[in-house]
Amino acid sequence: MAPPARPSRDRPHGRHRPSTAHQILRRCRINRLSTLDRRTGEPIRRYEHPAPGDLLHADVKKLGNIPDGGGWRFVGRVQGKHNRSATPGTARNAHYNPKLGHGFVHVVLDDHSRVAYAEIHNDETAATAAAVLRRAVAWFAARGVRPVRVLTDNGSCYRGKLWREACAELGIRPKHTRPYRPQTNGKVERFNRTLAQEWAFARHYPGEQARRKALPAWLHQYNHHRIHTAIGGHPPISRLTNLSGQYT
Repeated sequence: MAPPARPSRDRPHGRHRPSTAHQILRRCRINRLSTLDRRTGEPIRRYEHPAPGDLLHADVKKLGNIPDGGGWRFVGRVQGKHNRSATPGTARNAHYNPKLGHGFVHVVLDDHSRVAYAEIHNDETAATAAAVLRRAVAWFAARGVRPVRVLTDNGSCYRGKLWREACAELGIRPKHTRPYRPQTNGKVERFNRTLAQEWAFARHYPGEQARRKALPAWLHQYNHHRIHTAIGGHPPISRLTNLSGQYT
């Protein structure tokens, strides 16, 4: 009697063992989801310029204004709607619903240190963006940082003549990300997420002015005290070696 046939080790055409696939993915360093971009599935390519000022990232974060008495996130939708209607000076849209407008947080962040400068305005025009860049460069200069380049997305406020003139006046080379590639400007995009989580929507504000007044204190906390995992668990300000008291 012939012995029973052993199961074939052959795999269907185009199929590989899981262990083989794992080895290939590990060799390419894409075996973990944390190493891939969630939207595209492509490997994350991290970069960091070697010195403060080598590259600045600039962006605008748009936020809805908070009505007097608080927004719906903290007081509920019914009370939030009432607060919107009761806020003085509120405009109305075509359906007679209240419009509170938006605040625009203009952010300029250093690529190497992650130190951030931010201002909040009522618009995102080219004139406002250029003025913020001038003040940001002066702010960084007071901390020993001489900016060389600035990277932005392709928003209209960064593509016009006013932005180019401001960069030329400051001796900075403007750069732009490729269309639909926000990950290229990922450091400021990540800062915007932190800004929203830890300042904009972190607690109940009785109105928009209260939230805006809280921004400088939060920025100080972020720059001087909040640890950053990408720079070894230190606050961003620790990487500005020219500051008084910073000699590392």
